[in-house]
Amino acid sequence: MTKVIAIEGIDGSGKSVQFKRLAENLAARGFTVEMREYPVYEKGFFGAQAGRYLANAEGIPADRVDGKSMALWFALDRWEDMQDYRGDADFLIINRYVLSNAVYQSIRDIDIDRPDIVDWVFELEYEHFHLPKADLFLFYDVAPAQAGENVQKKGFRAYVGDGGDVYEKSGDIQSRARGKYLACAARRKDVAVVQCMKDGVFQSVDAIAAKTLSVLEAKGIL
Repeated sequence: MTKVIAIEGIDGSGKSVQFKRLAENLAARGFTVEMREYPVYEKGFFGAQAGRYLANAEGIPADRVDGKSMALWFALDRWEDMQDYRGDADFLIINRYVLSNAVYQSIRDIDIDRPDIVDWVFELEYEHFHLPKADLFLFYDVAPAQAGENVQKKGFRAYVGDGGDVYEKSGDIQSRARGKYLACAARRKDVAVVQCMKDGVFQSVDAIAAKTLSVLEAKGIL
C-alpha cells in the first residue's frame, strides 16, 4: 500500500528543496516514488483561480474571501489533479496538502474570532472528495523572518510575477500560520515537526534531510 507523506511549512521554509531531496533519498533506498505539488497554478482550472485570488488579479485578494470558500478552491484543485491517481508507487510525496489548506484558511485577519475550520477542511478533502489520507504531515519549522527572506529570493512565478502573493506578503499571516501548524502538531498524531533552525540560523539542506529521515523512521513510515 502506498504511504503518503505531505511536506508542509510557512512560505519560504524550504519545502520545495526538502520535497525533492526526500524523493531522491527514498529512491536511493530502492523505493518507487510519485510526486505531486499543490496548488496546480498553470494546468489546473481550480488552481489557476486560486492563484488569481492569491495574486489579487481580479480585485478580490485571497485574504478577503471567506475561509470555507477559499478552502474549497484549493480542495477542488487537488480533487481535479488526483483524478488520474492510482496509488502504484511505494510512496506518494506531496508538496502542500490538506493541512496547508486547513491552516491558511483559518488564520487570516478576517478569520479572527470566527469558528476554527481546520477539522472542516479535513472532512471536506478526506470524507467528501475522498483524497488519499496522509500517513504523515511533515511541518518544516522556520522563523517567519528568515522564511520571509527566502520568499524574496524566489524570483518570477507565473501566477504572481516577480513579487510575493497575498499570503507571502503578510508577516502576520505567516506568524499565525506557524502557530497554527504547531498547534495542529500538538493535537494530531499525523503531524510531525522538523526543526530547520539552530541558534537562529538555518541548518544545512543535508542536515534537515537527515532529520526528515529520522522522523520517518521514528514514526514507523520507514
